[in-house]
Amino acid sequence: MSEHNGRSLKTILKTSTAAGLAAVMLVTAAPFAAVPALAAPVEVDAPQVPSFGDVVEAVLPAVVSVRVQSNVQPASNDESNFSFNFGGRSFEDLPDDHPLKRFFREFGGPGMEGPRDRGPRAERGPGRLRPTAQGSGFFISEDGYIVTNNHVIDDGQAFTIVMNDGKEYDAKLVGKDSRTDLALLKVDSPNTKFTYVKFADDEKVRVGDWVVAVGNPFGLGGTVTAGIISARGRNIGSGPYDDYLQIDAAVNRGNSGGPGFNLNGEVVGINTAIFSPSGGNVGIAFAIPASVATDVIAKLKETGTVSRGWLGVQIQPVTEDIADSLGLAEDSGALVVAPQAGSPGEEAGIRQGDVVTAVNGDPVKDPRDLARRIAAFAPDTTVDVTLWRDGKATEVKVKLGELPADQAASAETENNAAPAPEAEQELSGLGLSVRPAEGGKGLAIVDVDPESEAADKGLKSGETITSVNNQEVSSSADVQKVLDQAKKDGRTRALFQVESENGSRFVALPISQG
Repeated sequence: MSEHNGRSLKTILKTSTAAGLAAVMLVTAAPFAAVPALAAPVEVDAPQVPSFGDVVEAVLPAVVSVRVQSNVQPASNDESNFSFNFGGRSFEDLPDDHPLKRFFREFGGPGMEGPRDRGPRAERGPGRLRPTAQGSGFFISEDGYIVTNNHVIDDGQAFTIVMNDGKEYDAKLVGKDSRTDLALLKVDSPNTKFTYVKFADDEKVRVGDWVVAVGNPFGLGGTVTAGIISARGRNIGSGPYDDYLQIDAAVNRGNSGGPGFNLNGEVVGINTAIFSPSGGNVGIAFAIPASVATDVIAKLKETGTVSRGWLGVQIQPVTEDIADSLGLAEDSGALVVAPQAGSPGEEAGIRQGDVVTAVNGDPVKDPRDLARRIAAFAPDTTVDVTLWRDGKATEVKVKLGELPADQAASAETENNAAPAPEAEQELSGLGLSVRPAEGGKGLAIVDVDPESEAADKGLKSGETITSVNNQEVSSSADVQKVLDQAKKDGRTRALFQVESENGSRFVALPISQG
């Protein structure tokens, strides 16, 4: 029990209660008698909670609102067809009880009857810049460089920076990078020194640390929220370089591009995305880590673009089963599904079924780790790539290319005349029925035992087995030969390469020991 001036909280509460009851009895019994003074109110020493006031006061002048204008063509020449945009939201996005919708119901608006001042037609004609987006950003130098998100400024032709005190500046685009969703703007005002902030040391950022998010949610202006870093290294499927911080500070539309600060006023992350079924904050937001932003922004400032090294191989994770099938001691690295034709990887001799385990001697954890490591090198850099192949490690030198802007691969299919289907064949102990595939390459899966591990791994009829343990197969006898050799080598699983309409993948299946 906590103490208060030498008395316990329990004693204080008992004294206060007794005095209060006595006072009530006196008033009831003798209405005109003097009422004695009550005991002093309870005082409890509350635990000390950090105030964010000092941090906010210091960093707020460096955080800005970014307004974007684009040359948007009207849908038609009819004056009645016009649209509204509020902080990046269209009129249709606003809830029915929103004050703006109530206003337009009463006074007229898009699709609603009532008076409205259309204004001069010439001002709304084709070719005029119109507001299309609004987000947040922050100064990283006193001479006016501003960091924001690429998706905030993408397709914009004019940019306006609105300071916390309401002052506005025009800005120009220095560069942008869609793969990390970062952009760099610049305000040219030679006689002005802007308040700016620094990036934090990413290695010191921990799960559970406080984070203060500052931005422009829903176009309301500078708004501060606080929370903690919930997780690191989040992959949200936005690209090969996903490595987000997850935070629970309230982040909403319009916060994009805004900073998340630690208690020293350093930027630990740039708010980029939220997970929300409703479109509003539910406590799950994602921020680009300071370490990623630092490298990208430096390149944008220097050249306006970001060029990355390119290996040119399709890869997938190494699971425990796959590692066992290949004789790897650990389920780490990146399994090569296929090298792209003409890519640096193919020219260096990287093959289908190889596992990339290290780059320049640094271990590779998984496909994302490999993608980030290769992208960190400049094009034309020669790197040493360590591979696991045929049960042993080997090394190749690769002169990296430049990552293409569009990596969408198009595959040409040869329409050879198909031979008459051959009889189905059982793959002993695997729960698969197969027959030679059309064109004679691989084995088409005809049936999958629903109780088999093959079914659990997602194999389906209509898919094609093209290789087992990186050896091409065209009959059940070919498969059995490879499995027998794997058993002699002490393996308990074999690596099957499977082709489907969604591409190629590797699946490790158990080898029958019978």
